[in-house]
Amino acid sequence: MLVAFFDVKFLPPMEAWYSGLMPYPYLLPSQIVLIVVMAKICLDFTRRHGFFFDPKKFLAREALWFGYVYLAAMIARAIFLWDHPIPIVFHWVLAAFVITVGLSHRRRLSR
Repeated sequence: MLVAFFDVKFLPPMEAWYSGLMPYPYLLPSQIVLIVVMAKICLDFTRRHGFFFDPKKFLAREALWFGYVYLAAMIARAIFLWDHPIPIVFHWVLAAFVITVGLSHRRRLSR
């Protein structure tokens, strides 16, 4: 957003961030929603209470598998299509976040 709207020079140009897979007017709101959801997850884990902290089977199973598949797809993209490295690394971080949440739920459910 800083590069697209404010022409910030210390960050890489828009071409390095934006792959063109999704139109930017749709991409930006989806990224904002993703950040809000991740902030809520972090808040719940910090407070050790809330929807995303309380152990749930679907977060232990489906979220964990989604995270693994997502990470595998982004690793494959890095191997075969190293076209835009910044978004690929960003997606690795997102996949690691999902995997970490899933592992936390699985660990606490197995107690």
